[in-house]
Amino acid sequence: MPRDALFWLATVWQTFGQRRMSLACHSGRPTIRGEDELALPACVNPDTPWLAIRSEERTLSKAFPMLPEMFFDGWTNGARRSFQRAARLAVLHQATQVEPQHLLAALLLDDGRAGALLAESGLTIERVLETTILCDDAALHGLPTDLPWSQVLQTILLDARQRAEAGPHGDEAGTNDLLVSLSQVVSPAADHLSGWRPVPIGQEPAARPTTPEAMPHELQLERHEPIEINPVELLRILDAAANRAREGLRVVEDYARLGMNDRHLAEQLKTCRHEIAEAMSVLPATNLLAARDTPGDVGTRIATLDEYRRTELADVLTAAFKRTEEALRTLEEYGKVVSGLLGRQMEQLRYRVYTLEKAVLRTRNSLERLAAQRLYVLLTESLCHHGSGPALHGAIAAGVRLFQLREKTLKDRELLEKARWARRVTRDADALLIINDRPDIAALVDADGVHVGQDELTVADVRKVIGPEKLVGVSTHTIEQARQAVLDGADYLGVGPTFPTQTKSFAALAGLEFVRQVAAEISLPWFAIGGITAETIPAVRQAGATRVAVSGAVCGAEAPAAMASELLDGLA
Repeated sequence: MPRDALFWLATVWQTFGQRRMSLACHSGRPTIRGEDELALPACVNPDTPWLAIRSEERTLSKAFPMLPEMFFDGWTNGARRSFQRAARLAVLHQATQVEPQHLLAALLLDDGRAGALLAESGLTIERVLETTILCDDAALHGLPTDLPWSQVLQTILLDARQRAEAGPHGDEAGTNDLLVSLSQVVSPAADHLSGWRPVPIGQEPAARPTTPEAMPHELQLERHEPIEINPVELLRILDAAANRAREGLRVVEDYARLGMNDRHLAEQLKTCRHEIAEAMSVLPATNLLAARDTPGDVGTRIATLDEYRRTELADVLTAAFKRTEEALRTLEEYGKVVSGLLGRQMEQLRYRVYTLEKAVLRTRNSLERLAAQRLYVLLTESLCHHGSGPALHGAIAAGVRLFQLREKTLKDRELLEKARWARRVTRDADALLIINDRPDIAALVDADGVHVGQDELTVADVRKVIGPEKLVGVSTHTIEQARQAVLDGADYLGVGPTFPTQTKSFAALAGLEFVRQVAAEISLPWFAIGGITAETIPAVRQAGATRVAVSGAVCGAEAPAAMASELLDGLA
């Protein structure tokens, strides 16, 4: 956007901003129509998307609610960040428009030169805004930025732009220019700066002569001319990337919702999709639509054979996730041109999508690997009436194919010896063996996985020892723990304790209500655990469980094989 056009529009804004206006065309030249008519000069492009306003019912101030954010050039990234913060500060303090004191407070949050100068002066946000409300970036996160800017603040912004234009380099206006203008234009903000004036960059008093330090020979200083940015080009890129990101997430969301019946993951994906739209709301939707040119997009005519080939559902999910992640990276990099905040928001969303990709694909993989496993038998020698050997062989004979070696009191060598024995037996029976809480032992005997509790190693730490292909189970006692375990990449969950149990003491039982909660929203394989017997299986099934884990019910039985068969029948 040419600067002379900006100054002309800003002058119109100052002069006519409170009057009802619209755009019209007289003698082939666009005109702003109101109580007075003012033709647009040649420097203003009437086809620019943000100028496409025709309604007689809108005031100019409503048509341009955020003057500085409507232009992508002419302001430094630091200044644009300050505009965002000022608008959010105004919302936080329930103001009807953004005032100079909001911008001054925003500069106090800036980590650049202006913020440093204000910090040295002893000025505080609490003093500027006369508030005790916490006003940091965390408190401002997510607040809207669509309040109109006051007339005096528009004057300050125009003054800052003119100062930058008249400077020795004609650079973009930055936070230092804003600070100088805040101190010069009469407003409540200037009162806070009374008696103190920041020195514009380039006009600092000469320092007393000192012996100069040698500059490192590898350091080179270069000055680059400001890059002229075409707003339509930028809007096209952002619009296309935002569409790709949302579309990719919707593809995965549909699978989580309709393919896996996983409410938890579907909600996570939907939240990310909506947060992309919310972050993009700093750009008026009408501008994005006006800049869109699908027929002129050369990318619509570029394709590869792989784009039209999907051999299984996993291919669809992987492609959708990669498309989303790539689009978010595009939004992050080009979003920085609009504001640093937009770039950071897209960066954080990209990291969250990485986590969701792991959770969705891990859930699908675990559903396949554990599809046939309904009964999970935990072996503890002290609970086995006839010893763990008969219990293991009896359960295998009944058809159980998932076991956990849970020995908390054995010395390491004894535990390793027992784990090797259990591995030989389960491998011969084509059954899975999980080691409780000891990834080192699991790695030594080549077990199929490890189970950990809430106070043991994390899923990520366990995988560092046993590798990415092994199973990792996590005990959970609340719905929040269950949700987090899914996002952490667990392969299955233990859900309980459902009833009182001999193997572990708890201050409180999670009970059947927890079973119902997990059944309602998590599709990752999970096993209800804790005091489950043949008598209690019907209640557990009614609560939504399709898999259970037992210990004493099989180990303590006179006939482990018969008991395991009865439990399996109850789960059929």
